[in-house]
Amino acid sequence: MSAGTVDRTDGTDEGGGPDGAAGRRREQRGWYFYDFACSVYSTSVLTVFLGPYLTTVAKAAADANGFVHPLGIPVRAGSVFAYAVSVSVVVAVLVMPLVGAVADRTGRKKPLLAAAAYTGAAATAGMFFLDGDRYLLGAFLLIVANAAQSVSMVLYNAYLPQIAEPHERDRVSSRGWAFGYTSGAFVLVLNLVLYSGHESFGVSESASVRICLASAGLWWGAFTLVPLRRLRDRRVAARGEDGAGRVGAGWRQLVATVKDMRRHPLTLSFLLAYLVYNDGVQTVISQASIYGSEELGLDQTTLITAILLVQVLAVAGALGMGRLAQRFGAKRTILGSLAAWTLTIGAGYFLPAGEPVWFYALASAIGLVLGGSQALSRSLFSHLVPRGKEAEYFSVYEMSDRGMSWLGPLVFGLAYQLTGSYRDAIISLVAFFALGFALLVRVPVRQAVEAAGNPVPERI
Repeated sequence: MSAGTVDRTDGTDEGGGPDGAAGRRREQRGWYFYDFACSVYSTSVLTVFLGPYLTTVAKAAADANGFVHPLGIPVRAGSVFAYAVSVSVVVAVLVMPLVGAVADRTGRKKPLLAAAAYTGAAATAGMFFLDGDRYLLGAFLLIVANAAQSVSMVLYNAYLPQIAEPHERDRVSSRGWAFGYTSGAFVLVLNLVLYSGHESFGVSESASVRICLASAGLWWGAFTLVPLRRLRDRRVAARGEDGAGRVGAGWRQLVATVKDMRRHPLTLSFLLAYLVYNDGVQTVISQASIYGSEELGLDQTTLITAILLVQVLAVAGALGMGRLAQRFGAKRTILGSLAAWTLTIGAGYFLPAGEPVWFYALASAIGLVLGGSQALSRSLFSHLVPRGKEAEYFSVYEMSDRGMSWLGPLVFGLAYQLTGSYRDAIISLVAFFALGFALLVRVPVRQAVEAAGNPVPERI
């Protein structure tokens, strides 16, 4: 067995051993709950509450010209949140490949997952203390939480090839996304009840926001216990070099991983297609509220309700597209979702201003394709990863997901700057889905799976 190959001889028969059907189902049920745990951070903290609240805190610390001065550098208070998110992406990009390499070299994904998850959960819970003019505290906690979530997702995703047989992965991945969207919607409802009725609960508006932020961290930490109890580490074959798993060895393995990926050009071709169309997806998620408020003139209640609608329908979309993939294959189903994305964004260009019902219709369409396109992309990529290098390759996948999604917002911003129209900005995103579709069509996925040394599912 070559170095880097996972020793899978610790299982027993298909009945009740740890690698048998019953053992896999137990791990799968535990695996779903990490999405259930951490998705609340993405929904309640990153998407809804933290951006406006941190901006308010920064403005309280600003000078007469609206600037704050971290490390003596003049920064507009309204830019603090965006810059903190950008810094968190840089931190995550630096750390993710290292953690992935160490995880595969040692086989100890679970302790690393626990460390990343509880670092992020603690930082999120600490946002309760974000009040007054403590914008630097808020920026620091955001950077830590966001980077920690990205790192934890590398390890979480890397379990998929180990806990699901090839024919199971579309279903398992889709259920994981569905669990995440379910928890995000549920907690967001609770948050909105507290926020909208904070006076009846005897708390200030600021305190209600801080409780919503901190509760996401507590939820994240509490439900992380489930996957940590159910998931298990696999033994790794003995290595002939010293220092395996150390930081230096991790960086050396990262360099080796990059070189190794050149030996799998079809896997890289899929990653390129994913990078392009996922950039469009992430930009729609981050800019839809701006389009709704600035171009369509919708109020905050409408926008938050639309986000909740997306969360609810994304559950049905992820499960439904998972079933479609079992019938038509993951690649065809993803291509269908990209066609739906293109039509949806095109329709968004024509939405009338001041008409919430049409914005809700747009949110519904986005929700139905959002979860499925993400879940099936993850499961399809899992077939293209050489065995024993799951965490390393998924670190690159996660970098494509989180670390490279800057081009879409840049195109969106430039389109608005040049035209002065958010309608022109939103329609510019069609290019990402069309180009991603064209690139994915050209990837021979069956040949790519074979080239990675993995069994080819009947439908893919």
